[in-house]
Amino acid sequence: MAGKLCPKIILEGTRLTMKTDVAFALNEHARIVGPKKYRYHSPLISAEWCAFTNVPWGRGLINFSFEEEAAALETYRTWVRLFELQKYYSWIIDRFHISTQLWQFRENGRRYDFGWLEERLLPLGFHIVFLTRPEASFAGARAERLKISGKPSQYDDVGVFVREQEEFRRALEHSILPWKEFDCSRTDAVGIAGQIADWLEETGGLFMDDPPAADPVG
Repeated sequence: MAGKLCPKIILEGTRLTMKTDVAFALNEHARIVGPKKYRYHSPLISAEWCAFTNVPWGRGLINFSFEEEAAALETYRTWVRLFELQKYYSWIIDRFHISTQLWQFRENGRRYDFGWLEERLLPLGFHIVFLTRPEASFAGARAERLKISGKPSQYDDVGVFVREQEEFRRALEHSILPWKEFDCSRTDAVGIAGQIADWLEETGGLFMDDPPAADPVG
């Protein structure tokens, strides 16, 4: 019997880098979650959910206010505990703690150390996929996004995304989790999912290793 597929993937990157499309493609990719003979709900979560306010495009785990800090940190502790309790499951996360760190420092000047979070994610096999695109390709991606966006004003200045992409690179250099950069401008979401599957296969990130059995006593 083949091993049970239970990869754990965090997708990070600025806007217009196909993170959500790639998340859905990963969840349908046979090398990531196995062949699907019928459709079932996706194990997809996101720090971008605006769950702290009762309005569209409100605040959540990335852009929380100072008054919501305790709730945000408790949410992170809750998520990681859930991952620990269900470690033999595949988890795909569309933006997580790196996005929170960058947004909070840029907008509020507050630094959050998520070393404790990564120390708990590392033994569970979490890998970070950093989705990027060349600077010159942002304008074309913006034009395509405006055709479907419910809030086009968030794409007014693509220079913000170019700068944030560099901030992600610098932040990831300090991560203890395995991570790799993927250029989303070279192929579609399915193609990127295949590249990610290749990387996870190379690094052992598709499966969850059991801890070694304890020596019998006596």
